[in-house]
Order: sequence, then structure tokens, then C-alpha cells
Amino acid sequence: MILSFFAGLNLSPKWLISTTILDAQINEAGELYYLYKKEEQIFQPVPTDQSVLLAMSADFSGELEVLEEIIVAENDQGVLEYRQLSAQKHWGFWSLLPAFCAVLLCWLTREPITALLGGIVSGALLLGLYDLTGEVLIPTLGTTQTAGILILYLWFLGGLLGVWSKSGAALAFAEWMTLHVVRGPRSAKLVAWFLGVIFFQGGTVSTVLVGTTVKPIADKERISHEELAYIVDSTASPIASQLAFNAWPGYVQVFIFVPGVAFLATETDRIAFFFSSVPFCFYAIFAVLGTFLLSIEKPLYLGKRMKSAMNRSRSTGKLDSDDAVPLAAPELQDTVVPKGYIPNMFEFIVPLILLIAIAIGTFIHFGSPNVQWAFGIALLVAAVTSLVRGMTIKELIDGVSTGMKSLLIGSVILLLAITIGAVSSQAGGGTYLVALLGDALPWFLLPVLLQLMTMTIAFSTGTSWGTYAVAFPLAMPLAWAIANGQDLAHPWFFMTLCFAAVMDGSVYGDQCSPISDTTVLSSMCTGCDLMDHVRTQIPQATFAAILAAIVWSVLAFFAGVGFGG
Repeated sequence: MILSFFAGLNLSPKWLISTTILDAQINEAGELYYLYKKEEQIFQPVPTDQSVLLAMSADFSGELEVLEEIIVAENDQGVLEYRQLSAQKHWGFWSLLPAFCAVLLCWLTREPITALLGGIVSGALLLGLYDLTGEVLIPTLGTTQTAGILILYLWFLGGLLGVWSKSGAALAFAEWMTLHVVRGPRSAKLVAWFLGVIFFQGGTVSTVLVGTTVKPIADKERISHEELAYIVDSTASPIASQLAFNAWPGYVQVFIFVPGVAFLATETDRIAFFFSSVPFCFYAIFAVLGTFLLSIEKPLYLGKRMKSAMNRSRSTGKLDSDDAVPLAAPELQDTVVPKGYIPNMFEFIVPLILLIAIAIGTFIHFGSPNVQWAFGIALLVAAVTSLVRGMTIKELIDGVSTGMKSLLIGSVILLLAITIGAVSSQAGGGTYLVALLGDALPWFLLPVLLQLMTMTIAFSTGTSWGTYAVAFPLAMPLAWAIANGQDLAHPWFFMTLCFAAVMDGSVYGDQCSPISDTTVLSSMCTGCDLMDHVRTQIPQATFAAILAAIVWSVLAFFAGVGFGG
């Protein structure tokens, strides 16, 4: 924090101008537009000779009034193209201090709230924002996104868990599954893995659904919370990127347009390229395979901490380590059903089916799942059913409030994780890493170096989608230029490998970062200590990442010499 304060007072930010080539079109009104998240973005281009960002000198430091421009210019073939210029500032390696502070404090103290607040303070001092409440917390937390998170994860999810606990529905479902489906820890973990594959809509959706559904079953079979959190987390974003019938292709395709590349010319072409690259996303494949092998207890590799957690839970029944601070309150562990109320597993199944059906239905109809609708209706149905079956309003509200209380600390951590992500983005940590590594990428190791770069950015910022926005505008034109400059035998194949490396490096970094929303939610919904989850997950995830790097390197060589694709 002292270093951040020093840098903020004495150093001026440097600027990196990133360029994204837009797939510009003309609408019926004759206006220029490009599609972003399936919506038309109208723009007026600036002539090249009037561009403020282009005229800026390479060594410029200070403050800029213009941070984004769209210019029109001719490329090398004499064709007009529209380029979106974005000015992103950074303080060199000092920009990594907020993320470094938060991650280091997480490891040292095992107390995430203090660690995240430390990282936020570090970032605020670097940015010169000394009013922490008014200039950092309120602007970040007082947003529609934050309100949506509070409503979804604190009110709806907490309320639903509370109703299920109060009515005994979750316990009844666990007992039925134990009697008819689950025959021990292996089959219980296979249920978790299978549900993770089915709930492929997105990282946060998957972690919440799978974690809350399987936890009562897993607890009954003495599966450690570290095991369950790892399975839930590694079948979230990896599956969402593999079975990408969700919002991922539409979001990513915006950043991978490269002029002159025929197979990336239109939105349809880019989405097709996304799906054709899925078989080469080897980290996601190895991560999902690794959790399957762990589920059947035949892992290729298992870290020491995970082995210890498995032995502890099987031999002693302790689901958490002795010094763990789980992100779910113990109230939900002990079901206290009102006297005379008979639990029924259909009180668990019907809201869950409704939740899934609404999430998938809204995705099919609107192009993205409306998770708030899904959880809100599921909570309403669960509450009404409990009242109809004889629960009093007082007992119902008691259950709802207990469920909300159980997720209060987890929700606070989630909000702080979002805040430090925003602060790290403003500090320019990802921008600095791109500037540092962007010109030092030999073609043969380009996929692996892109993987390492995006792993670092996503781990430092806690977001895979944010990493895509930073890395793809650099990675795809660079890969195409190298493929042509080195006269590679299969440029499409090489581009595919580079694309997959950016996708998977970002997923790995997001999945392993203690400041990522999916990491927090995986811990929250499985009742695991956050840092226990991080420590036990990283060895297996790193093993999968190393395997992926080896395969990408071999295939990149084949792409160059003529045996690929």
C-alpha cells in the first residue's frame, strides 16, 4: 500500500493505444454501425488527420481528454477500414500492485475480506482516489450490475436455500438420491460432474445450480468441500466454453475481426470460427476430464492438499479443515423442520426444474439466460408450495432470513471481488502485461505465450471476459501477421490454436483466482473455505494447463511445417 501511495504521487501513467478493426455496416437510415452484443452501435468516424490518439507521441505521459475514437483509414491494400482506438493507461509494473496485494494477503491471512479491501485500498492509492467510500466503493457498488448481484445471490439464492432448508426439501431429495441413485462418494461426485455438464449456460449459473443441488448429497456421503468445490468450479466456465450454446460466442466474436481474413469477415463467420476452435480448447477438455477422473477416484494427478482433504473427510467425516471459515453459515447445515410439517423432495425438484427451464427458455428466446427471472420464480414457487402444505408465514420468513444470512459474508466478498476487478482495470494491470509481452512472442511458442499472458491477466483481474477484451485485439492480428510473415503451411490452423490458447488461458486464470466471482460462488455454494478451495484446485488446474500447453506447441509446429489441419 505504501508503494502504491508512492507511485500514485510521483509517477505519471503511460498510455497504450489498442486498435480493434470494426465490422462496420450501414443501416437503412444510412448510418454507420457495428454490432456489439447483438445491438447496433451507431458511430461517426474521425478522419485520420484529426485523430487525437494517433497524434499522441509514443512517450506521452499525463492525462488524456479523449479515451476512445473510431477512425477511418486505408489499409495496405487500399481498402477503407474503421478502427476503434482505445487509450488505456498503466503505471508499468506498479499497475500489478493492487492484484498482488490482494492475492498475497489472501494467501497469508486466509481472510478474503481483509485481503480484498487491502487490494482495493492499494489500487485507490495508486489512482490517487483518497476518498475510498465516495470515489471507489459507491461508484462501483452503486450500479445496476451490483444491484442485480445482490438481488440474485443474496435475496433469491439465499431465500431459496433457506426455504429448502426450512421445509426439509433439500434433505428429502438427498435421502432419495442416496437411496436410489447414489451408492457412495464416487456416484455422488459423478452426479455433481454430470449436472455441471448439463448446466452449461455460464460460469456463475453453473456454480450456483450445481453447488446448491449436490451439496446435501455430497455432505451425506462425506465428500470434502474442497473436492466438491473443485468439481463445481472446473465444470463451470470450462464447460461453458466447450458447449458454447450460450452468450460466449456472441461476446467473443466482436474482438476477433481481422481485416483481410476471409474466415473472420462477418459475424456469422466469426461465430463459426469460434465453434470450429472448440475441439482445440485443450485446457477446458483436460479440466473437465480431470474432474471426471476425480469423480471416479482415478485421477491422473492429485495435489497433496486435495489428497489430504479426501483422506480427512473419508476417515473422520470432517468436511472442512480445522481452521476453515466456510462461506456458508452453519444454519443451513442443520435442518430444523417445523413440527408437524412433512418434507417432500418434490418441493426441491419442482422449483429446480422451473429454474433450469426458465434459464434455458430465456436463453433460446432472448439470446442470453435471464437468471433473475429463473431464481425469482423458483423462490416464489417454493415459498407458495410451503405455505400451501401447512407452513406458517412466520416460519417461512424465518427460513428465508436464515438463508439470506447464510450467504451474507459470501455476497460481501463477491461485491469486493467485483470492486477490486474494476480498480485493477483502471490501474491498467492487464494493459501493462499486453504492452510488456506483445512484441516478444516468437511464432513457434505463440499459443503457449498467449496462454501464459492471459492466465496472468485473468488471475490478476478475476475475469475471463475482461481478459478477452484486452487480449483478443492483440492476439488475433498478431497471429495472422506471424502466420503470413513466417509463411506457415496452415494459417487457419495456427489462428485456431492461438484463439484456443487465449480462451483457455483466460478460463484458467479466472477459475484459479481468489478474486474471481466464480471462485467465490463455488466456495459459497458448496460451503467451502475460499482459500482452501483455491489452494486445492490450483495443482490439478495447472496440470491440465501444462498438458494443454504441450499439445498446442506440438500442433503449432505441425501448422508451420505442413502436417496440421
